[in-house]
Amino acid sequence: MFEAIELGRSLSKKEFKTEEQRFRVELLQLQRQLAEAKIATLIIVSGVEGGGKGDVVDSLNKWFDSRGIETHAFWDETDEECERPDAWRYWRRLPARGSIGIMFGGWYWDPVYQHMAGQIDDAELDAASRRIKTLERMLQQDGLLIIKFWFHLSKKRFEKQMKQRREVTRHLPQAGNGKPSSYYHHFQVSAERVIRHTDTAENPWHLIEADDACFRDASVARILGAILAQRLSENAFVDRRASHHEPVALPDGGDKTILDTLDNSRTMERDEYKQQLKKYEERLKKLAWQAYDAKRSCVILFEGWDAAGKGGAIRRLTTPMDSRLYRVFSAAAPTDEESAHHYLWRFWRQIPRAGYTTFYDRSWYGRVLVERVENFAKSHEWQRGYQEINEFEEQITEHGIVLIKFWLHITPDEQLSRFEEREQTAWKQYKITADDWRNRDKRDMYTIAVNEMILRTSTGKAPWSLVAANDKLTARIEVIKTVCERLEEALHG
Repeated sequence: MFEAIELGRSLSKKEFKTEEQRFRVELLQLQRQLAEAKIATLIIVSGVEGGGKGDVVDSLNKWFDSRGIETHAFWDETDEECERPDAWRYWRRLPARGSIGIMFGGWYWDPVYQHMAGQIDDAELDAASRRIKTLERMLQQDGLLIIKFWFHLSKKRFEKQMKQRREVTRHLPQAGNGKPSSYYHHFQVSAERVIRHTDTAENPWHLIEADDACFRDASVARILGAILAQRLSENAFVDRRASHHEPVALPDGGDKTILDTLDNSRTMERDEYKQQLKKYEERLKKLAWQAYDAKRSCVILFEGWDAAGKGGAIRRLTTPMDSRLYRVFSAAAPTDEESAHHYLWRFWRQIPRAGYTTFYDRSWYGRVLVERVENFAKSHEWQRGYQEINEFEEQITEHGIVLIKFWLHITPDEQLSRFEEREQTAWKQYKITADDWRNRDKRDMYTIAVNEMILRTSTGKAPWSLVAANDKLTARIEVIKTVCERLEEALHG
């Protein structure tokens, strides 16, 4: 693969200076147009050591307006990053719509170096490549323009560079006999395998011959200009938040959903409730500290009908826990900053550190519920949401995070009773809004969306727990009992 671009091409400094004056103007104009069109652009700069990645990134920051561009390097993992899934540090640095982000190595850095150093085998490298390809496809479908550059040096040029940069040589990952020539061979083998697996029509690699710095930089500028201009000319960007009125199909008269299987007639006496609650609170208090000591994070999310008791259930869970061990994230309508990113961006940012718990009061499932029913997402957007959500949850559970998902179900009559109680109780009136009544009118549509959500996202690693919640006491005990059992299983097998 790499031998095919070792053609000895070069560009004189005079020719480069002349060309640079032209493409600097062009790139600045394109950057302004990207900002106006709200197109997010991610430039990934990778390649062999000594290939000039740093010099190219410095040039990009000079050619573009620095106010609309951010650069991120991933050489060393912080303690905060080590305690979360690998993808967390990349998600939180994705560019917003209308801006440009540059990543040194990006999500390619670790798999390539781990493979060349023998820390992972071919199968593990291929699995990492598949995850990368899935991530890039998902981001590209959401409108992110991804441009990937790989800088290649001939072996002769690489060895010369390493002799001139002995301080770099000492910090290279060890492979083979530890000599630069051995490093070069192992790195090329690992890199070629990753590139072959992640070079797609939607997100292709651009291999750059980097022996000559002027040719390298000019090649990057030419490719960038062509890709950005093409994206703008195709008018490919679509406002992903635009309304698209496509009604949710209602079930035929006799059809049932999975929610109809829940028994909402169960009740519990208050004395029994207090006894059960005390028992499970003591268990949960101990388990929360055991999870902290074991560095096991927990994500507990609640979805359900308005007034189904999500807030009350969360309060019963947090009461016995030390307040230093958890936080509650309420997913309201996204802010302007959140809307400028992929919908999963704001949820990735809330993933807890090792040993801590995050409660999500409503979650990423809004994509296939409210955004579907209320036409905030187009059909092709929420339909691919199921796969995106499953992949997201697979990543966090593979990292060791305990994921517990609750749907709290109440009947229409019980919901009406709770709505009316809220309107009549002064300290509860803030809980009831016009949107709640409007959503209630669309309950049939939401029922179909909930049923499909459960069927398509209840997986072996991330099953749904469906809770009949007409009786608040019964529901709260079922929730805290489920959390205790799932934590005990995770911590003690």
